[in-house]
Amino acid sequence: MVTLAVFLGVLAALSGMLVGILLRRGGRPTLNADGLRIEQARRERAARDRKTYNAFTQHSGTPAASDDHGN
Repeated sequence: MVTLAVFLGVLAALSGMLVGILLRRGGRPTLNADGLRIEQARRERAARDRKTYNAFTQHSGTPAASDDHGN
């Protein structure tokens, strides 16, 4: 029983540490130019994907001009 309590305590401590690290790192903006370019490209891709893969186009919609048709 003591072993189980120690195991759960270690598990809780590790998960708490990981949550703390993620919360500390999550809100900071990127400061260098390469990181800003990467973030901009990901934002543009996400916006394009939201337009292409919405519910209407997935369920009986016509293909959009920006769709990749395997060409």
